[in-house]
Amino acid sequence: MCDSSFSQAPGRNPSGTRWLRRLAAGIGRHGLPSHCLVCAEAGQPGRDLCRACEAALPWNRSACPGCGLPLPAPAALCGGCLQRAPVFDAVRATFIYAEPLDRLLPRFKFHRDRAAGALLSLLMVQALREDPPADWPQALLPVPLHRGRLRQRGYDQALELARPLARAFGIPLRGHLLQRVQATRAQSRLDAAARRRNLRQAFEVRGEVPAHVVLVDDVMTTGATVEAAARALRKAGARRVDVWVCARVP
Repeated sequence: MCDSSFSQAPGRNPSGTRWLRRLAAGIGRHGLPSHCLVCAEAGQPGRDLCRACEAALPWNRSACPGCGLPLPAPAALCGGCLQRAPVFDAVRATFIYAEPLDRLLPRFKFHRDRAAGALLSLLMVQALREDPPADWPQALLPVPLHRGRLRQRGYDQALELARPLARAFGIPLRGHLLQRVQATRAQSRLDAAARRRNLRQAFEVRGEVPAHVVLVDDVMTTGATVEAAARALRKAGARRVDVWVCARVP
């Protein structure tokens, strides 16, 4: 994991657009001919996704700004956030976890499909370019894996998503600032209450925390993981903690 300097101007990287073009062109130049990772048909130039599958992507256009939960119509906050305010300040979820995204994300997260990860990060960058945040963060923090889980999996999927975002928008990437210090049980096998208990004291901050940071992760289900991470960052001095995830489970 690599850290970047605080001196960069977040969201104002003049090379960001050029980097995206180079990334897209490189897929076609250096790899196999572009093919759709969802249906295996021919992909579009520069991305492993056909037009039909791109049109079917479940973009999370109408969502609760507090937790990213998909809503039938825009609202200030969802009922859950009105009843219990989250520890974090805002969530931006690019997609709803539904077809065909539910075929791409597991390939990236559990089956080491780096091409799927590159495509997903490219789509997250696209969404943020089309609808940029009012305030850019001072640092991106991938939600870390415990070192034991990292050895098993071989890579950190949150870090793989965060790197292209940091490069595209000129935001410092602080990959070592937040550490997962407890080897917790797999969250996917637990209910909401058990997820929260499972993550108590799971994260630790090691270093100076900027005032405004963004946590980056692949999927948000109940929000227990990012909430535990945000709580640790708040205790360490962060005044604003936002969350950017690829997909939100409805």
